[in-house]
Amino acid sequence: MAKKQEIVIERVAGSKPHPGRRIVLEIVTCLLFILFMMPFVIVVLNSMRTNAEIINSPVGWPEDAGNLFLNVKSVWENPTFNFLSALRDSVIITVLSLGIISICSAMAAWVLVRNKTRWSNFLFMMYVAAMVIPFQVVMFPLITWFRDLGETLHIPMLRSYQGIIFAYLGFGEAMSIFIFHGFIKGVPLELEEAADIDGCSRAGTFFRIVFPLLQPVFVTVLVLNGLWIWNDYLLPLLMLGSNNAIRTIPLAVQGFIGSFVKQWHLIMVSTLLAMLPIIVLYIFAQKYIVQGMVDGSIK
Repeated sequence: MAKKQEIVIERVAGSKPHPGRRIVLEIVTCLLFILFMMPFVIVVLNSMRTNAEIINSPVGWPEDAGNLFLNVKSVWENPTFNFLSALRDSVIITVLSLGIISICSAMAAWVLVRNKTRWSNFLFMMYVAAMVIPFQVVMFPLITWFRDLGETLHIPMLRSYQGIIFAYLGFGEAMSIFIFHGFIKGVPLELEEAADIDGCSRAGTFFRIVFPLLQPVFVTVLVLNGLWIWNDYLLPLLMLGSNNAIRTIPLAVQGFIGSFVKQWHLIMVSTLLAMLPIIVLYIFAQKYIVQGMVDGSIK
C-alpha cells in the first residue's frame, strides 16, 4: 500500500501541464509582455521622429531614424533642460537617499527582530501601517512642517538636498524595514551569540556578521527604492520647486512643456535618457530582486 502511494505521488509530482493549458498561458504571457512594453516602444519610436510627425500621428514608425541623434543633440545643448546639471542632482539625491535608507532600515529591522517586546511589535506594526497611507494625504502638511523645522534649526529644509533626502528617508523607511524584517528572522541567532562570546560589540556584530548576510535583500531594497526615487516627480516638485537651481531629471523634462507649445520629440528623448540608467541597473540586479523578495517573504 505504501509503495502504491509513493508511485502515485511520484506520478503527480512529475506530471506535466496539459499542452492546451500551457499554450494559453504562453499566449497570455505574450499579450501581457506586449501591453507592458508598449509605452517604452512608443517612447523609443517617437524619439526618432520630429515634433510635426508626432503631432500628426502619435503612434507610428519614424521616417528617418537619424532624427534620434539630432534630438539627443538638441536636448544635450538645450539650456532649459541642462541635462548634465539635472543628471548630477538626480544622482546625488538618489545615491545619498538609497545609502541612508538602506543602512538605517537594516539596523532598525535588526533591532526590532532581536528585541521581542511589545514595543518592538508595536513599532513594527506602525511601520507596516505607514505603508498604506497615501502620499497625497500628507504632502501639504509635510511642506508646512519642513518649513517650520528649517526655521527652528536654521537649516534650509526646502529647496535643498538635505530636505528632500530626509523626506525620502521618511517615506522609504517603512517598506525597507518590512523587507529587511522578514529576511533577518531567518538569520541564525547562534551566529550573533558566537560573536558576543568572542567580545564583539553590538555594532560590530551587525556590520561584521549580519550585514554581509543581507546582500540579496539589500540589493532588492536598493533597486526598488532606486526606481521610485529616480522617477519620482511629485515630491521633488513640492520640495524643490520647478524653478530651483536643484532639479531632478523629471523636473527638467517639464521645461519642454509650455502653456501653448509642447516639444514632444524633445520630451520623448529626455524621457528615454532618464530611463536608461535605471534600466541598466535593473537588468544587472533583477536576479537579486527576485531572490531578495522571495527570501524575505518565506523566512
